[in-house]
Amino acid sequence: MELEELRALLARHVRSDETTAIDGLYIARVERSGPPSADMSGTVLAVLAQGTKRLVVGDQVHEYRPGGFLVASVDLPVTGHFVDARPDDPALGFALVLEPASIADLLLGADPADLPRARPGAVPGIAVGDLTAELLDASVRLLRLLDHPRDQATLAPLVKREILWRLMTGEQGAAVRQLGLADSGLHHIARAVRWIRDHYDEAFRVEDLARLSGMSPSAFYRNFQTVTAQSPIQFQKQIRLQQARLLLAAHPHDVTAIAHRVGYDSPSQFSREYRRQFGTTPSRDAHTLHRPVPTP
Repeated sequence: MELEELRALLARHVRSDETTAIDGLYIARVERSGPPSADMSGTVLAVLAQGTKRLVVGDQVHEYRPGGFLVASVDLPVTGHFVDARPDDPALGFALVLEPASIADLLLGADPADLPRARPGAVPGIAVGDLTAELLDASVRLLRLLDHPRDQATLAPLVKREILWRLMTGEQGAAVRQLGLADSGLHHIARAVRWIRDHYDEAFRVEDLARLSGMSPSAFYRNFQTVTAQSPIQFQKQIRLQQARLLLAAHPHDVTAIAHRVGYDSPSQFSREYRRQFGTTPSRDAHTLHRPVPTP
């Protein structure tokens, strides 16, 4: 069974830093379920061969299991964790970075009749699905190349191209195709997403972001919520809180200064929203994050 072979290949080739010899391919093994943690999704295809992962994006909860996948076509703030992972039953999966240029190249050479009909408007930036037999087969063949270094430079790009094609023509293909279209609704929203990420400490008006995205304010707001599962203000709040947590790990005694640095005028509001996001106060979390890891 190919899922079992995929599982064995992942277990054999996983490294502590999750990298592989194939560019853009990462393998993860998680032996313990921790509390949900905040991160950025990246633009990836993530496939699970063993275990269950639960991911929260805005007001949406996504869960996928062995033989399932998640595709992220926009780099979004997410909160997630693996469910019931244990040393004797770890979660195993791989992530493949989605490159817009590779998708655009496939779209350019494809016959439009071979692609599913696109629905108007933006699509969600994150979606889950089940591997088709063809997509699973291509995934296994990509992982097999890790056992054949001589073949990787020639064959890995071809298999990755096949994986992209299977995604683009599959159930979640609309989001993947939009990633390669310079004038797609998702591409315009991604422009606003990048602006908020780069200027998370600044106030903004929705009208200005709508203008940056080439949309009316009402269309922009509607499409932003479709792609990110949250409003622009909620999105900015998540980015601010994630950045604050990174800063607190390095500067645990500067809670008030960090609150101002990430854009909060009110330290009490920062503390309330931080606790709502991470389940503890900034000062307590800073102490935990900064605590030295005991050596064996």
